[in-house]
Amino acid sequence: MRSLRSRAILWGLGLSALSILVGAVVLVTSVDDIALRRFDTDMAALHLQLTAAVTNGAVDADILATELSDPLYERPYSGRYWQVTTSDGTIITSRSLFDTVLAVPAASRELQYSDAVGPDGAVRLAWRQITPDGEAPMVVAVANSMAQLYAEQWDIRQSLLSGFAIVGLLGLIIAIFQTSAILRPLSTLQKDINRRWDGNEGLDPADYPEEVSPLVSDINILLDRNRNLLERTRRHSADLAHALKTPSAILRNELSRFETAGQTIEIAEEALGRIDAQITRSLTRVRAANLGSPAQLGANLHQSLQRLDRAFTTLFANSEKILDLRVPPDLRVSMDVQDVEEVLGNLLENALKFCRNMVVVSAHQTADATVIRIEDDGPGISAADRIEALRPGGRLDTATRGTGLGLAIASDVMTAYGGTLSLGQSSSLGGLLVVCNMPVRHGL
Repeated sequence: MRSLRSRAILWGLGLSALSILVGAVVLVTSVDDIALRRFDTDMAALHLQLTAAVTNGAVDADILATELSDPLYERPYSGRYWQVTTSDGTIITSRSLFDTVLAVPAASRELQYSDAVGPDGAVRLAWRQITPDGEAPMVVAVANSMAQLYAEQWDIRQSLLSGFAIVGLLGLIIAIFQTSAILRPLSTLQKDINRRWDGNEGLDPADYPEEVSPLVSDINILLDRNRNLLERTRRHSADLAHALKTPSAILRNELSRFETAGQTIEIAEEALGRIDAQITRSLTRVRAANLGSPAQLGANLHQSLQRLDRAFTTLFANSEKILDLRVPPDLRVSMDVQDVEEVLGNLLENALKFCRNMVVVSAHQTADATVIRIEDDGPGISAADRIEALRPGGRLDTATRGTGLGLAIASDVMTAYGGTLSLGQSSSLGGLLVVCNMPVRHGL
């Protein structure tokens, strides 16, 4: 689902765009009407001037041209025209009409306006019927090109659109800042939960807005319940481990006694080893799943490998096998120390068991993970058998003693922490390559 921030911003943008669009349409329409009324007012003034000239007895084209001193009336197709139609049908026009006449609608005693077609395109026409003293009625009309009106309306629209674009941009910026300000308490709450989880602290509802306070109170209840649940789980895991270790130790002592007596115990010892390994695997998974968020954990990878190096050096002291560590001293991972050493211990034990002479451990850090590579010069594992090798109890070499759970335990722990474990072939040593991607703890 899209985040609250995205939803708020998109809804704000949509509603703002709709409001701006409706406002722009209404405002542009209103401004166009205002421009048209102003244009008609100018037309009325031109018509009044022509009416006054005709009323004064000027019904001749030359006399009217003298009375009406506007030079646009003299230039052909200038866009400004006048026309007088006498009672006997004689039409007197301005020189600007040249060889054309205006199609004037039916006469009316009130000044009328309409759009018409002039010699140079669309024109706005104003006309009415007048009756000078002692004379027959005549129709007086003036026309003005609409190009001027269209240009004025376009200029106004451009100005309005520029203004609305600026308003829209400001609205977008304001919506983003407003959304960030409104959702900031939720971001703070998320950080506070992560920070206070391991500190066994509660959240104070008074530190948050009143709309969020009920949620904070509920989260406090959930935090307490989860802490209690995790504590009980850890305690039960520890009790179970302790309860199983004692009978396992007794069984091993009995097997040792039978071996001393000359009895064969290999099958029983291997079965007991598998039981111990399976119990260890299950308890490790429970512990890893109940340690809380990896963001609160941290282990120095170099120090853990140093401890394992000393342990395996003693274990393989007479085998002349070399463990080469190439890990930066300050490299850390977001895992519990015990689980880090559980994973690396199983992987190194397998590598040292099956290699001929050399095991190389290298590590580097990316933006999201710490990548650990364990390579050896042993026979490796074919691509077809790698899935079987990661299966619990999957053993590809039955001649070597073991439980077949080492890789499965390592993979389970990595999965519990959100990491991955994969198998491949070493390009430099030719044997098995194990790659671990361990989650990074930011801020270590």
